[in-house]
Amino acid sequence: MPHKGTTALAAVASAACLLLSASPALAAPGDVTTVCASVLTPTGHVDVSWGTSLSCGSGSAPNVKQIKQLTGLPVGTTVNACASTYQPAGWVQTSSYYTSSCRYSVVPSFNPNAWTLKRVS
Repeated sequence: MPHKGTTALAAVASAACLLLSASPALAAPGDVTTVCASVLTPTGHVDVSWGTSLSCGSGSAPNVKQIKQLTGLPVGTTVNACASTYQPAGWVQTSSYYTSSCRYSVVPSFNPNAWTLKRVS
C-alpha cells in the first residue's frame, strides 16, 4: 500500500505534467503558456524562455519552455523572442542578441539566440 505522502506527490506531479503539456489553443493575444519542450510551438506563437523542470522529465538539458501567443496583437507591437522558432507571418526581426533565458541547448554558446520582432501586418 503506498504511503499517503507518496500518493499525494504523484497526484501533484501528474497535475503539473498535464498543466505543462496542455494545449495553448485557448491563449489570448499576448498570453504566455508554459509547456514541456517536447510540445511543438504552435503557429502564431514564439518561444520566449527556456528552463528545466522535473515535471517534464529529468536531466540537465532545458526541457520546458514558455511560449507567447502573437496572433491578434496589433500592428506595431514589438516582442522579444527566442530564436528557437521562426517568427510568424506578419512579423519581422528588427534585432538579434544573446540572452541566457533563451539557451535551449546544453552546449554553451554566446552567439545571438534571441531577437526583437515587430508586427508589420
